[in-house]
Amino acid sequence: MVIMNQEIRRLYARIETLEKENNILANNHSLKYNIFSRSNDGILIFDSQERIVDVNPSFAESIKTDKQDLIGRRLSDIVPKNRHFKLEKQRELLKKKESVRGILPIYNGRTIIEFDFTTSILNEDGLYMCILRDVTSKRLLERKVKKNEELYADLFIEALDGIIFWRGNGEIIDANEAACRIFECTHDELLNKKIKDFVYEKSERYKSIVKEMFVKGSIRDELVFLMPNGQFKSLEFTVKLNSVEGYHMTIFRNVSERHAMEKSLRESEQKFRMIFEGALEGILLWNNQFEIVDINQSGQRMLQMTKKELIGVSLHSILNDCNITDDELKEQIKNIHSAGQSDGNLSITLKSGRKKFFEFSNKLNIFSNISMTTFKDITEKLEMEEQLRKSDTLHVIGELAAGIAHEIRNPMTALKGFIQLLEDSVKEDHTMYFNVITTELSRIDSIINEFLILAKPQAVKFVEKDISQIMKETVDLLSAQAVLHNVQFRTYYEKNLPNVFCESNQMKKVFINIIKNAIEVMPKGGYITVSIQKGFDHKVHISIRDEGTGIPAHKIKKLGEPFYTTKERGTGLGLMVTYKIIEEHKGTIEVESKLGEGTVFHIHLPYSLKAGMK
Repeated sequence: MVIMNQEIRRLYARIETLEKENNILANNHSLKYNIFSRSNDGILIFDSQERIVDVNPSFAESIKTDKQDLIGRRLSDIVPKNRHFKLEKQRELLKKKESVRGILPIYNGRTIIEFDFTTSILNEDGLYMCILRDVTSKRLLERKVKKNEELYADLFIEALDGIIFWRGNGEIIDANEAACRIFECTHDELLNKKIKDFVYEKSERYKSIVKEMFVKGSIRDELVFLMPNGQFKSLEFTVKLNSVEGYHMTIFRNVSERHAMEKSLRESEQKFRMIFEGALEGILLWNNQFEIVDINQSGQRMLQMTKKELIGVSLHSILNDCNITDDELKEQIKNIHSAGQSDGNLSITLKSGRKKFFEFSNKLNIFSNISMTTFKDITEKLEMEEQLRKSDTLHVIGELAAGIAHEIRNPMTALKGFIQLLEDSVKEDHTMYFNVITTELSRIDSIINEFLILAKPQAVKFVEKDISQIMKETVDLLSAQAVLHNVQFRTYYEKNLPNVFCESNQMKKVFINIIKNAIEVMPKGGYITVSIQKGFDHKVHISIRDEGTGIPAHKIKKLGEPFYTTKERGTGLGLMVTYKIIEEHKGTIEVESKLGEGTVFHIHLPYSLKAGMK
């Protein structure tokens, strides 16, 4: 019975002990649950297959994901693929030791949150507990600090400009390598000096800069500094007071080379301007849009236009106004872009109506997207070459003409005499034949006379005459012939024209030759317009316009050459004599023609004695 009671007491004691242990376990479980659920740090429990068993509310909240959506998923599902190597590393380390620490990014499907984690073995059942603390903001801050450090290194240490920090008394406390190079000192030497020690002159300007700096808190200016090696440097500086931790900062830039370069550029510009304006050739500058940027004085004089009229105007429009075709422009532009330059000759009709010939050269992008065209007036050169060529031809023809005329004249006289005798003695009526023979002999005689005019100088007397009166007499003389060809005259004579120093009969011959040609090229009739007016350069401008078929451009150049004519039975001597007479009167002839519209002969004669016959 006693033994039985003892067993019962031991049993009750064991029951009490078990109840106490159960109470402790319950309390521990409650404590653990409170820590798990109320912890500010995220807690994640996973098994040996890295499958999530449980997560606390803090973790679910930190990644903005519902707890139930996480349980059952693997760690690899919420860790970015490019960071799976961290999970593998964690797996290896947990085999060797009980806990692992590191940084682990978690992806919630929208953003990546970075956690500082500690993973440890939870129990023998193969569960693991990972405590995670959100360090995203911290990491961003670290990156920002690192970026600022790199920025500081770029701005201060590696800056090309010199940077100096200094105290209020001017004492230098730090300087970068660029500042040491600028001031020709080592870093230690620079720290033993004050900025004002380098200022060359403590002038009123220097004092004014210092005063303004302390009033405004910052300033930007330029002074001359004397280096320890005796070298002078112009330094541009920017001062900012209380820039970093109460220290003042000054940024220096050596502008000595820039000043020297600016001086050199100014001198080069002056030289260029002197050459540009003093050049005998015309120089025209234009940009990539073919807009004229500048033109020198020679160019303005040649084109008879002012700089104000040209600058900003399209080169295309200027050339189109000067009767340059679009095809010619396109060809030049093509050559410029393919070879970078082009050259050639152009004939330009100026606003005055005067036709000029220019030799030009284009060069693309000579500087700063500016291209250049140089040109020179070769009108006189071409005219002189043409005159020399014609003079040589005339000289040869003159020698031939003198011999031919002498040799033909004698048999011509005999032929005329015998024809008259035959005409009187032949009984049958052959009047038509004799008329043809007589007419042709007269024509031969006329050609011989033309030859003689070319062969030797004519003894002519130049006097001042009214050129309008000479033209009126010529028009009256040819009116009958014009009526027969259904041709009418339109005349315009400017009033109060100065007299022209000329030989009137020769001038009549010129007008007769041109007007007769005009009548002959209008077989269906039409109008011949004759105008006389005061021209440029002390000259009278005479124009004779017809409404014929016109003359091709390549044939105009040959007019006036020996034996060149556009008529079937012409000899070309009429125009040749015409050109020679005008040349002897110190004048010029220009021919303008358009196919299907007609031809205009422009005659320019000097009206002053001094200008014409000097």
